[in-house]
Amino acid sequence: MPLRPLLACLAVSAVLLVSACGGRVYEHPTAAAPPLVIAHRGGTGDAPENTLAAIRTAIANHADAIWLTVQLSRNGVPVLYRPADLAALTDASGPVASKTAAELAGVNAGWRFATKDAAGATTYPYRAAPVGIPTLAAALAEIPVGIPVILDMKALPAQPQAAAVARVLTAADAWGRVRLYSTEAAYQQAFAAWPQARLFESRDATRERLATVALAQACEAPPPAGAWAAFEFRRQMDLVERFTLGEGRSTVNGATLWSAAAVQCFRTHPDVHIVAIAVNNAADYKAAACAGVDAVLADSPKLMAPVRESLRRGYTCP
Repeated sequence: MPLRPLLACLAVSAVLLVSACGGRVYEHPTAAAPPLVIAHRGGTGDAPENTLAAIRTAIANHADAIWLTVQLSRNGVPVLYRPADLAALTDASGPVASKTAAELAGVNAGWRFATKDAAGATTYPYRAAPVGIPTLAAALAEIPVGIPVILDMKALPAQPQAAAVARVLTAADAWGRVRLYSTEAAYQQAFAAWPQARLFESRDATRERLATVALAQACEAPPPAGAWAAFEFRRQMDLVERFTLGEGRSTVNGATLWSAAAVQCFRTHPDVHIVAIAVNNAADYKAAACAGVDAVLADSPKLMAPVRESLRRGYTCP
């Protein structure tokens, strides 16, 4: 089932999960289903991120959806890569925009992907079996139609990339199975020219609501019906207090903003969907499930899909 109708079903049941988190035992399927597992960058913990190899591995590991990162090549083709410099992950260097899509296909995107062998030594399995940087079109062709795709827009300016991605989605008839995300608010405006585009709300809006619930215990201006929101489940946060003659700063490590109260606030209006980013262990997955999120973004579907299956058999929230 595509992610949108499936999450629409979960949005109703997730409210039941919040009330069930008072110590009662959760029983599937009569209560809320545990969150879906979205493969972050195709599953960066299991295979070289944003490659066709990662996509195939995520599907084999039973990911519910695939999250991919998009930039533009020198000749304006949407390709899958995250860092600013190719040297971060590959055997090449320079920005993605310095090479054509054909040149990027010949770069080894798995050059720095490391694993441990039986003796605990670090190995680089893809140095002998290189994998290139794929185009968005190739990735969409690789992913079965029934598996939803989330595209994370990384490059600026936003308008050229939005137009290029729109062309690919139109050619692939993929608008209905793709949702668009970016930390850059400029993409909200850039995709306005395509009314069929389905976007997450801006990260700034999500952050402000989460902070208001956490610090002021207030639910102000919840997102409209049908909105999608994504933010890290835990992350380092800097709290800045401004004075007349300066400022004070406090750092909070592991701040958790997706509380049950935050989820309830975001779901003031119907059909609102929540993705918790960077959920990579069983404890955080269970906590996210008890908060009532719809899906988690995980680096390793190989590790997290079994956790999802175990919770489907029943669990108790604190």
